[in-house]
Amino acid sequence: MSGRVWVLGVDSGGSGLRVALGAVGETGGVRAVDSVAFAEPVRTGERGIDAGHLLERLVPAAEELLTRAGVAGRPASGGAAPLAAVAVGAAGMATLGDDLRATLPAALRSSLGVHRLALAADAVTAYAGALGQRPGAVVAAGTGMIALGTDLAVWRRADGWGHLLGDCGSGAWIGRAGLEAALRAYDGRRGGSAALLARVEALFGDPAGLPARLYPRPDRAAVLASFAPEVARCGAEGDPVAAGILAGAARHIAEAAAAVCPPVADRMDRTGHPDDTDHEGHEDHVEVAFTGGLFAMGDALLVPLRAELAEQLPYARTVSAGGDPLAGALTVAAALATDTLRLPREPGMLDTTSR
Repeated sequence: MSGRVWVLGVDSGGSGLRVALGAVGETGGVRAVDSVAFAEPVRTGERGIDAGHLLERLVPAAEELLTRAGVAGRPASGGAAPLAAVAVGAAGMATLGDDLRATLPAALRSSLGVHRLALAADAVTAYAGALGQRPGAVVAAGTGMIALGTDLAVWRRADGWGHLLGDCGSGAWIGRAGLEAALRAYDGRRGGSAALLARVEALFGDPAGLPARLYPRPDRAAVLASFAPEVARCGAEGDPVAAGILAGAARHIAEAAAAVCPPVADRMDRTGHPDDTDHEGHEDHVEVAFTGGLFAMGDALLVPLRAELAEQLPYARTVSAGGDPLAGALTVAAALATDTLRLPREPGMLDTTSR
């Protein structure tokens, strides 16, 4: 087993940390062999994402995974390192990743002998997991929401601004809108939903206590998102306010996807709509994939989303995501190890080192 090329993928997000060991095949593809997960997310401090806290988990986890695979966890004196490359995808990498970029390259060289390292925004690893290294667009949505597209020359990003300034259409956005509609009903204001108010009372108790329960919490976005399934349930049962919230979420998601799609050939048919066939008979479209837990909410969200995509992105073809962000981190690591990385290197989005 020692003759294999081994890589490590890391997915650090708001709900925890996952680390996977992958074996690179002869054609450059990568297969996940084993993984470990930590429920507590990596801390964020004055310097952004805490590199020391990440390393405290990452290095022992890497050694454990290599040992379980029958590979030495550290390079022997004068020998080759067991890991050919590591890729870390982290939420907030673009704005909070300075400590990681300053600390991880030297720390991983010292601890694991790794010289090839990719530090990526979690949207990039979500993209790589969903579409690999093909051009297109990916919307990653769970508690938050971000859209990312590329023509393999540059990245295009939309939203991902967090639950206070954006993440429109996300779980937190839907949950917050649902809670607001419940409180409108509690107050007797227009636009309220008695169905959503009933769900608030069942889950949280007295609605008047919501601000005290919510505002002091550091995981406010996750708490807001926890109410999104209730909005979907009420929408599926016919509540018009909940259905309107989900329709608004679908519109926001489609707008973000449209903003990041790489340009297509400017061909129009005689009706003025984009012509989906080029002059050689090939389809002319952009692949768009959706990944993340939000899209497991069912038809209450997916039906209006399909309608919005048909309206805003008639030239797009929706495809199934090939994998999740952890699989994407392994894809980036394998490409870095084999000198086949095609995704755009861009500061804050995808930074790589090889020494």
